[in-house]
Amino acid sequence: MADCHDLLGDDFIFQRDGAPVHGAKTTQEWLRQHCRNFIDKDSWPPNSPDLNPLDYHVWGAMLGEFNKLNPMPQTTAELKVALQAIWNNLPDETIHKSVASFCNRLMACIKAEGGHFEHTVN
Repeated sequence: MADCHDLLGDDFIFQRDGAPVHGAKTTQEWLRQHCRNFIDKDSWPPNSPDLNPLDYHVWGAMLGEFNKLNPMPQTTAELKVALQAIWNNLPDETIHKSVASFCNRLMACIKAEGGHFEHTVN
């Protein structure tokens, strides 16, 4: 079985979100064994959506593009195709910008002692 390093090399960060499957004991154990610098679910800051680039920037950018669709998807299959196209066309700069702001967000989280800090960052 390959580990994260074998699959992705050294240039990656695996960040879990609040999906229940990501916090499952078996998932946590696999990640602990296969991912370097793993931070378990109980050690991650409580407001982790404020620290997840997908949550604090990328989904909003995708939603903006989704709202421009005409006609709107009518089926699950059409929705999947539309979202994949939006993701594929998302400028790299959008993702780089959201990741670059991570350090500022992390410092704001520390300053707020793990509390809500979204209102203090741009």
